[in-house]
Amino acid sequence: MKVFFVWFKTKTRLSIFNRISGLVPREGIEPSWGYPRTILSRVRLPVPPPRLIVTLVTAYFNHLETVLSKGGPSCTVYVVMACIIAVVNQKGGVGKTTTAINLGSYLASNGKFVLLVDLDPQSNATSGLGIDSRDLEVGTYEILLGEKSLRDVIIPTQVEGLKLAPSTQALAGAAVDLVDMDRREHRLSDALLEVRNDFDYIIIDCPPSLGLLTINGLVAVDKVLIPVQAEYYALEGLSQLLRTIGMVRQALKPELEILGAVLTMYDGRNRLSTDVMAELHRFFPDRVFKSVIPRNVRLAEAPSFGRPIMEYDPWSKGAKAYERLAKEILDLEHSF
Repeated sequence: MKVFFVWFKTKTRLSIFNRISGLVPREGIEPSWGYPRTILSRVRLPVPPPRLIVTLVTAYFNHLETVLSKGGPSCTVYVVMACIIAVVNQKGGVGKTTTAINLGSYLASNGKFVLLVDLDPQSNATSGLGIDSRDLEVGTYEILLGEKSLRDVIIPTQVEGLKLAPSTQALAGAAVDLVDMDRREHRLSDALLEVRNDFDYIIIDCPPSLGLLTINGLVAVDKVLIPVQAEYYALEGLSQLLRTIGMVRQALKPELEILGAVLTMYDGRNRLSTDVMAELHRFFPDRVFKSVIPRNVRLAEAPSFGRPIMEYDPWSKGAKAYERLAKEILDLEHSF
């Protein structure tokens, strides 16, 4: 069941009753137009009758037209589209998938609707959320080849507000299959168009390479988040990654931006970690997140139980670090 409805953009996510029944715009609150949203994915029981919702929405816009015609306070009506973020680093073992899973989980826990797209043939983001890719019949491979729509592939997760477009072993052959296809670098971008209005954030977990799958991820997104392990070799590949991002900007996606870099597996007792942090600030001036992800046993254990850290051990240092990272990104929301 889909309808048009209005909600208010506030710091605290409101129920649909509060959003729609607050018909009079108040100072500091902007009415926003959702088009279209699935009511069942937004509302807790009971679900209001569609006729009531349409009546309330109509009343809202009638009131809005009256206020504006009388020279009342101005307000903004706009279409909300998801901010799409790629988590990218061609070096493996830097905490890329861990960052994608836990960032998505904490954004969802803050009331955001999040889609995690597993673009890695290893399917670690899928298994990290407790889903066995061997039991799946379709995944992101079928999306890239155009055999299935994204809506056909998306599945729920144990985290409320977080959904997953899973990966299967078939994705390993996508780089070969895509070579002769039209718009091969835009396959994922085209597929995301049908669901971009359904979510607040879409996070893409890219594979540890700079091949065609990662290029698809970069072309599909608005911003790039780069996890960097607090080790010397992790810095060596950054120049190549930045060149690749520059090439994508020049040839395929001029508006692509670097959201920032986040330091992972940090050990404050180790001088090397401090040196890597200083070098990271040189690579990304003013674009290194203050939240630093520590080397944490509980964080490493969580994927083996198929749970994000916020459910496995919410009081651990790793959990608190990702919670802070999510809040930093939420604070940047108005600049997206």
